[in-house]
Parts: sequence; structure tokens; C-alpha cells
Amino acid sequence: KIPILHNDVDTRQEEFNVLLESPSKETDLGDPSICTVTILDMSNHGVISMESTRYHSDPDPAEVSVTVKREGGCDGAVAISYRTIDATAIGGTGQNDNSDYIKGEGTLWFRHGEMSKDIDVTINPNAQNHSTLIVALQKPLLGATLGEDCAMVITICKTEGCRESRDEALLAEIAGNYEDEDKPLLEAYFEQFTNALTMGGEIDEDGEEEEPTVGDLIMHFISLFWKVLFSLVPPRFFGSGYPAFVISLVFIGILTAVVEQIASLLGCVWSMKRAVAGITLVALGTSLPDTFASRSAAIHDDSADAAIGNITGSNSVNVFLGLGLPWLLAVIWKKVDGSDEFLVGTFNLRFCVILFVILACFAIMTLFMRRLILGGELGGPKIPK
Repeated sequence: KIPILHNDVDTRQEEFNVLLESPSKETDLGDPSICTVTILDMSNHGVISMESTRYHSDPDPAEVSVTVKREGGCDGAVAISYRTIDATAIGGTGQNDNSDYIKGEGTLWFRHGEMSKDIDVTINPNAQNHSTLIVALQKPLLGATLGEDCAMVITICKTEGCRESRDEALLAEIAGNYEDEDKPLLEAYFEQFTNALTMGGEIDEDGEEEEPTVGDLIMHFISLFWKVLFSLVPPRFFGSGYPAFVISLVFIGILTAVVEQIASLLGCVWSMKRAVAGITLVALGTSLPDTFASRSAAIHDDSADAAIGNITGSNSVNVFLGLGLPWLLAVIWKKVDGSDEFLVGTFNLRFCVILFVILACFAIMTLFMRRLILGGELGGPKIPK
């Protein structure tokens, strides 16, 4: 063992050799018999970050160059990984797969003294105007440090005068995810509870938090119990997100069961038929979270795809998984138990299906009419909206 001594001399790197010599008479000296040891100064490798957090391409771009800078030192060779992330733009593997750009990931290597590197992103000719993608830096190597500006939002502008996109909140979330990976588990848990107890306003179009309104105050105190309860879900970075996914599903199942029981009790107290309670109280209680999620998606997304897709996807899961899985488990249990066949009566199913089809057709017709008259499915003037 050779001890390495610390000193205050400002040197980029130092080297020394270790030689083997003077073997005994019964032993021959092998090859190699010399080893070079390099001592690197780990304090001057630099901080790696994006030169800018936003980029707007020229009309009809073919390729976008993203500059990654190295500040605070350039001693020794360092490396950092990067990858592209879909926002509103869709990444693909080629120029003929209806994608907006070609996905990329890899590792940037900075040689000794090198201060900047470029990442080239290929934009497809048929890319959608004003679509956005993210280039993120992560996992610095060989002593380098990841800076605060670790991601860039690229807006593909196909026309002149393309205005700035509204993805500051998304950029902050992506950057925050990489910072969270280095946090201790208990600290991340404490931060979740702190956020649950802290009241904030809506996020505006520029990604800034507004002052809380009276409605925000009321909703905060109404949902405070549930915020604290769901803070028990493990952080997203723990166990690659699988514990958070499983425990979230368990909590959602418990919450749905509570809503169903409360709705049944209210229906009993108010002397409502089970079918009426099911299509009003139970449906309202289980669909309100989807309503708020679609509202948030409609506010922060450039199109109505996420808002409408959330509703249709949620109802599909309710029908195929919410009904299919319990019935499947009941059939298996009856088969294993050897009891009678599991039969489910239709009761008011015909009426419910007819009502659902009528309302679904009305909703689709409304979306088509809004597209023809107002030019979009969501938003528009105050009265039609």
C-alpha cells in the first residue's frame, strides 16, 4: 500500500512510477515490471450544465445543436450521460415513422482542458409546429458535478415568429427528478409531507406559481387529510418507482372502496335505488379525480389530447379492469371452492349502457361541433367555453 498525501499545491495532475526490481535468485522478473500511478485533483474537474435551458429552432430545421458547457475547472477527463425525452414532440428511430425527431442517448466525453461539447438532435421534416422535446443530462462520471441547468427544452418552430413555449414547469420537474435521486430516503419522505402541508397557488402559463386564491384555500383544507395520507407512498426514485406504483394502486383501491361505501350509505339514507346511486353518487365520487386531472392537463398542455385521453383511458380501465378483474377472481374462487357457478344478473345494465352510449355520442358531437365552429375542442371565448 502506498499512502497518498494531501497538499495545497495547485497542480492539475501528478504521476509517479512503481518499479519491481532485484528479484531473488530463484525468481525471474516478469513483464511489465513498472506501473504508472496518476493522482488527479478531484476539486477542479468542473460543473457540467446546459448553456441555455430553452432553444427555439429556425423554420424547417434539419438538426439542432445543444451546447453543454463545463465551468469551474477543466482538469482531467470527465464524462456525463444524456438522453432525449418526449414532451409534446414524439421521438422515433427514423425519418419515415411519423415521428417529430430521432431519439438519442449517449455519453459526452470531455478531454483535459475541454470546456464545451455539442449534442446533435435530428428534427424530421414532418415535425409538428410548436412541439417540444427535452434534452436532459444525468449521471456525471470521473469526478464531474451536475449543474443546476441540467435540462433544455427545445421548441420546434416551423413558422416565422414562433412564440416561446410554456414548458418551464415541465423543465423544473425533469430537473428535480435527477436531483431527487441523490436525496436520502428519509429526507425525501420529509419533503413529501412538507409539500402536502404547504398550500400553493396554480401554475401560470410561464411556469410561475400564482398567489393562492380563496378556492385554493378551501380545497387545501378539504383535501389535507388525503394529501397527508398519500404522502406515505414511497418517493418515485426509490426502487426504480415500483414500490410507489404498487402502493399507489393499493391506496387508490382503498379510496375507491371508501367512496363506494359512503355512496351506498347515502343512497340508503335518501331512499335511492341502487342503480340511481350507482350512476350518480358512485360515478361522481370515482370520476372527480379524473375530472381534476383532465382540467390540469388541459391548462398546461398545448392540445386537448391529454385531457380527453385521460378521460377515455380512465373509463376503459374502469370497465375492463374494474369489472373484469373482480369477476375473474370470483369465477376462479368459485371453481377452486367447488361451489355453485358465479352468475351476475343484468338488472339495470341495459339502461346504464343505453344511457352511456347516448351521453358518449352527445360528447363526441359536441367536440366535433367545437372543432368546426371554434377551431378547437377545448378553450375559446368565455360563453362557448
